[in-house]
Amino acid sequence: MGPSWKDNHALYLIVVGAVAWLVPGGGHFLLTERKRAAIMFAFVVLTFLVGLYIGSIGVIDPVNAKPWYAAQVMNSPLVILLGRVAASGNYPVYGRAGEIGQIYTSVAGLLNLLCVVNAIYVAHQRTVEETKA
Repeated sequence: MGPSWKDNHALYLIVVGAVAWLVPGGGHFLLTERKRAAIMFAFVVLTFLVGLYIGSIGVIDPVNAKPWYAAQVMNSPLVILLGRVAASGNYPVYGRAGEIGQIYTSVAGLLNLLCVVNAIYVAHQRTVEETKA
């Protein structure tokens, strides 16, 4: 049997991490943990969408709210596109709803960051166990 693409351990971990960042739960889906991937996808995406619903797209502000934006980008690279749309358009956000929306979207990003780290860890553990066996 020929060499597997998993033989290059660093590349394998980078691919799992990138897929996990592109789509919440995608890393676990790649690792064939379908139920866990579905749960992660549902919670991260719903938390992000609730934040957008509460505060509008204007809560993604790459100019005036850089720390919040850094956490929001952990959701997916699509947030970068949403940030450009929000920055170029007229989406003012005021008051409590904007603050709560920013918090929800940022928490969703940090949840996805935990999912990315977990997917990379699980992939690493599996390859270490396969080499020992």
